[in-house]
Amino acid sequence: MGRAATVGEGINWLTLVVLIVFHLGAVAALFFYTWQRLTVMVGLYVLAINMGIGMCYHRLLTHRGYQVPRWLEHSMAVCATLSLEGGPIFWVATHRVHHQFSDREGDPHTPREGGWWAHLGWIVWGNALHAQTHALARYVPDLDRDRFYLWLSKYHWIPITASGALLFGLGWLWGGWHNAVGMLLWGGFLRVTLGLHATWLVNSATHLWGSRRFETRDDSRNNWWVALVTGGEGWHNNHHAHPVSARHGLAWYEIDPNFWGILLLAKLGLARKIQVAKFDSANPRPAGN
Repeated sequence: MGRAATVGEGINWLTLVVLIVFHLGAVAALFFYTWQRLTVMVGLYVLAINMGIGMCYHRLLTHRGYQVPRWLEHSMAVCATLSLEGGPIFWVATHRVHHQFSDREGDPHTPREGGWWAHLGWIVWGNALHAQTHALARYVPDLDRDRFYLWLSKYHWIPITASGALLFGLGWLWGGWHNAVGMLLWGGFLRVTLGLHATWLVNSATHLWGSRRFETRDDSRNNWWVALVTGGEGWHNNHHAHPVSARHGLAWYEIDPNFWGILLLAKLGLARKIQVAKFDSANPRPAGN
């Protein structure tokens, strides 16, 4: 099986260096612990990984499992860029390719190429991110028509850079340079590193370990501990059987905080046309969305 989804060959040194710097910063953060910094990290983690990646990039933009006003959709996409996972065109296109070729030739991150390849290798192998974004644009004609998404995909580094400057500045005001460094390490470096690995676990672990409720054509599995760290994205076999469904946790015991967030938006009058898979526990076979 070839790695057809990558553009070009060789290590992307810029990506590799950035990842190394963030991992070193994450280790350094452990020496700057306070409850305040932990609270800030958790809050930003929810914005970036739950609201940004899970609720927006994945369930909203990739699969159109529900609808929100355009201003809110754009705002959630900005939150997603705080994860350091690239702009909307690259992320959404890559995930649509994954569903089209899941665990077959052309899947950008199948564990059939190796667990580490699925988790991290595919990110650091190939051409620069902007080149991959350009090559994958044909998979996202809906986003490619939106001038804001074109801009955000090109300048996705601006929101996370601004958030780092804000963390450092507020930390300085609240406690001098030591607190400024601590806030940046916890709210930026450690938070981003944990979020990256949480998302990558969906690519790797949920195609390797867990249960299979549905007989899909790929290796997707439901993994409870990946669901815990991603807000419900770990119910991956459910998702591959019902990709358009905004709800991934189909059984009562499958916690799905990202779907709860979508329901909250609906209660506030901000989400509509929510797609929900029908699941019969007595006859758990794949069904139409």
